[in-house]
Amino acid sequence: MPSVRPSRRHLAVLSFTAAALALATSACRGASADEIGDVSTVFKFIGPNHKIVVDAYDDPGVQGVTCYVSRAKTGGIKGGLGLAEDKSEASIACRAVGPISFPKALPKQEEVFSERSSLVFKRLRVVRMVDAKRNTLVYLTYSDRVIEGSPQNSVTAVPVDRGTVIPVK
Repeated sequence: MPSVRPSRRHLAVLSFTAAALALATSACRGASADEIGDVSTVFKFIGPNHKIVVDAYDDPGVQGVTCYVSRAKTGGIKGGLGLAEDKSEASIACRAVGPISFPKALPKQEEVFSERSSLVFKRLRVVRMVDAKRNTLVYLTYSDRVIEGSPQNSVTAVPVDRGTVIPVK
């Protein structure tokens, strides 16, 4: 039986595809969200509809704080295959959902969540900042790209009871 050897071009395409999938898979690991719900904004005949999704993220460094992020999710064929680039629009609301406590001291500013919004180049990020003067946690969400980010952002704040001092590194 004759053996078929793939061409160099074919091997290069397979190698690039495998690398892109590995990168996309590792990019998803940083954020673990609980999907709260979604609403359709545009009906698509083929593939899923365009949507606005709402996810909940528990702050990994602060017990008792959850952030709710709403963002656009592109549908259609590309969206269904995970190849579409989502819009850079997101909104955030963080709330105390229980007693607030700090297992360890927090940096003055830290990225707490990150999730891809395109196959390789674009990410939605949430950064926590500590306003020590007002004893408040401030959360900012924005989108960035390897080359150029977006100035669109959203901010929210969670005041911490004065009896609980936020430990800062």
